[in-house]
Amino acid sequence: MLKSIEVQGRTEDEAIELALEQLEMSRDDVSVEIIEQARTGFLGIKSTAAIVKVTYETSDADESHAERISSFLEGLFDHMDLEVSFDITESDGTVNVVLESQDPGALIGRRGETLDAIQHLTGYAINRSTTGRVRINLDAENYRQRRNEALENLANRTAGKVMKYRRNMTLDPMNAYERHVIHSALQKHDSVSTFSVGNEPNRRVVVSFGKSKENSEHSDSPQYKEWR
Repeated sequence: MLKSIEVQGRTEDEAIELALEQLEMSRDDVSVEIIEQARTGFLGIKSTAAIVKVTYETSDADESHAERISSFLEGLFDHMDLEVSFDITESDGTVNVVLESQDPGALIGRRGETLDAIQHLTGYAINRSTTGRVRINLDAENYRQRRNEALENLANRTAGKVMKYRRNMTLDPMNAYERHVIHSALQKHDSVSTFSVGNEPNRRVVVSFGKSKENSEHSDSPQYKEWR
């Protein structure tokens, strides 16, 4: 099944990079169509952002996917010497895996690092041997929802400080998913913009005072920026 998203950026390359980060895919996994090229007006006035359409292939989660995920996780947790049960369901093209354990902290790790690592390992193991990419979301103790709520609260508190003091504020380093939550929480904010600086694993979100001209256009598209 083919799906697509439209993303805008300061340049075509930036828009493509944002889409790939959002999808957690590589350039070889997608096809790209330039919807609108970036244009710079006279003296930088009335500049137009680039918009790209990124198309990718998904695969409906079927019993074979669930069986392979189950088999991989059983072997992984046996190797980790952890007793873990899990429930596997499918929704909107994503395989959702909920883990349960007597020691959920060992599954989640500091700031979800262990949970992210298990998710990445599972995704790699399943997708390397399938024709259509399977998107896997792995959670324990409802950690991801609680983490999302905490990040959204952080975003709104920071935006309030930026508006109060009228200066940019830089957040602590975050992974790509956490940065995406911050960007999304503030992308329609009337008085602030967001972008990212630095290199992994120390890449940070900057909450900037003022709304750029580019961010006031194409309001149906993601409006944050991931600048390097």
